[in-house]
Amino acid sequence: MLTGGAPINVDVLNFLKIVTSCPIIEGYGQTETTGGTFLTRIDDNTSGHVGGPNINVEFKLQDVSELDYRSTDIDS
Repeated sequence: MLTGGAPINVDVLNFLKIVTSCPIIEGYGQTETTGGTFLTRIDDNTSGHVGGPNINVEFKLQDVSELDYRSTDIDS
């Protein structure tokens, strides 16, 4: 199964994985970039992240100073 469009709650995602007994792939990307730019790997059983970029994608992290977002930020 595939989910995208908005982040899915981790508890809901874990529940769906148990009930359906199948992998659920989370996707992220803008419509302008063909949608699923970043996808969870099918063999990744952890929840709460969207996964890495597809092999045909290049991406760049950029600082957005007016929103206080930095490419060096680390979630804690």
